[in-house]
Amino acid sequence: MNQAEFTQALAGLTPRQEEVLVKILVGEKDAEIANQLHITQGTVRKHVENICKTFGLSDLQDPGFNHRPDLIALFAKYRPDLFSGGTQTHPNRTKILLSYYRGTNPDKSLADQLEDTLQASGYDIFVASNSRRMATNGLRQICTQLNQCDGVLILLSKGVAGSEMVTEEVRLAKTLRDRTPEGKPWIVPILINCPINSLNHDLRGYLQGMPQQEWHSAEDTSAIAQAVLELLSSGVSRDSAFTPLKGTAKIVRSPIPDTLTLNSPPQPVAEPELPRGQVELASAFYVVRSRIDNRCYEEIAKPGALIRIKAPRQMGKTSLMARILHHATTLKYRTVPLSFQLADSSVFNDLDRFLQWFCAVIALELQLPDQLAKYWNGVFGSKISCKSYFERYLLTNVTEPLVLGLDEVDRVFQYPELSSDFFGLLRAWHEESKNREIWRKLRLVVVHSTEVYVPMDINQSPFNVGLPIELPEFNTEQIEELAARHGLAWGASEVEQLMAIVGGHPYLVRLALYHIARQEMTLEQLLETAPTDSGLYSDHLRRHLWMLSQQPTLAAAFNKVVIAEKPVQLEPIHGFKLYSLGLVNLQGNEVTLRCDLYRQYFRIRSGNFISSSS
Repeated sequence: MNQAEFTQALAGLTPRQEEVLVKILVGEKDAEIANQLHITQGTVRKHVENICKTFGLSDLQDPGFNHRPDLIALFAKYRPDLFSGGTQTHPNRTKILLSYYRGTNPDKSLADQLEDTLQASGYDIFVASNSRRMATNGLRQICTQLNQCDGVLILLSKGVAGSEMVTEEVRLAKTLRDRTPEGKPWIVPILINCPINSLNHDLRGYLQGMPQQEWHSAEDTSAIAQAVLELLSSGVSRDSAFTPLKGTAKIVRSPIPDTLTLNSPPQPVAEPELPRGQVELASAFYVVRSRIDNRCYEEIAKPGALIRIKAPRQMGKTSLMARILHHATTLKYRTVPLSFQLADSSVFNDLDRFLQWFCAVIALELQLPDQLAKYWNGVFGSKISCKSYFERYLLTNVTEPLVLGLDEVDRVFQYPELSSDFFGLLRAWHEESKNREIWRKLRLVVVHSTEVYVPMDINQSPFNVGLPIELPEFNTEQIEELAARHGLAWGASEVEQLMAIVGGHPYLVRLALYHIARQEMTLEQLLETAPTDSGLYSDHLRRHLWMLSQQPTLAAAFNKVVIAEKPVQLEPIHGFKLYSLGLVNLQGNEVTLRCDLYRQYFRIRSGNFISSSS
């Protein structure tokens, strides 16, 4: 084939068909092509059929066509943008995912500079921008790249402070890093005029202990790029990823700040506050559920108390736990908040290691030296050693009652053998408080989404003792009061319109009131765009879409709920998982959607999120 014939044939192909043709020419198979281009193998074959028609061939896999040097030479000469020596991938190069959220400066200019600098130095860069997240198959591409990359550079500005999608990306990267012996992908956050305490609660936790680059002005851009290059050139390992970067830009390694301090009492009307997970103690926007809050305050004052707070995500569980712990401090109790979401995955691989980690973290928070070597005796087993550590060391060395706030215990549910032993231990401690004075010092606050799918002996479970607390959604009166705190003169009509789309979902309600109070949109505009990818809730909805796309069977189960006109029955495990995500309500054995927002958004995409997860 000469140049004229090649040009004529190529003109009949789409850009995607050109990419498929190039990969076929260098011997790649359908599965490899589908993975690299983030499409299905069926779509690859359709492209192949169209290419064959254009070139007048029966099959591109024909040995007479595959590896044809004349076509390879023509591509290399006339379409170098598509073809460079055979393939666009560089298996031996360090692969970096560069993530940023805002498509405006300084975020974009810094991202562009980092991309150019790293590419010029021979690194493979995949950019996860917000436009990429919104694109068809964009979430799938990002997920694929996170699983394949060596490291993640993430730009964090105030615009990303409440982003659920970015939080999910960091969570996945941290999970992958914890599971690999070499500690990949390493994660380096770059804060763009964004204090660490302005990030949401989960994001702060995932980034705890990591070195943070700080960008304050354009003068820092080249220094940060150079610092990243120096880190990469020195060879990144699990250890080196957690040492300060070199360079002239400011490096900080500050601990996650303690936000549980009450600076001033809430005001009737306050400056709108962006919802970022846990509602801080001094916030004017915490909605007191008087009956529930007061009942918890009364219970925590009782010796050996056990409070179980259960609700789907974003309902206010952690915020309530923080207030219980704060109330305990007013009673002169010692308190330790502990989120299991922040533990490395490797901690959960062995009961002995997990319980030692548990004991060591609590000792650290109590500012007590590590005494595991003295009090831990493997002869007696992990559970007895843990009990002994508490009884003979931790509880003995605190004169006041000790309140442990155990958040995100759902993380432990993922390890059935470990969870049965651990929760059985908590139950045993609670029972000990009825008979032994030293255990009356210990009070527990256990926070979780659901526990039903954890197989456990009823006599060992802590989920059928103590004070059970289930957090309900906001009601009409609470939303109207919350609107007033935002300075909005809302009546029943406005509240009913908002609840028609999001129900009483605390996070979605607060997010709406925040943006309306700041006059960034009207209630009418919010309602019109709410279930779209350009609406206020797009980040929240895309996060759920991403999570479902990674769990095909769960996505298929959720689709049944989305398309149903009445309550449906699901496999219990699927119903419980969807409930814990906050997507559905459970009514006995029947499942219904949490709010109409989810119905409108996912009904349009019902086929897409199932096929993308396949």
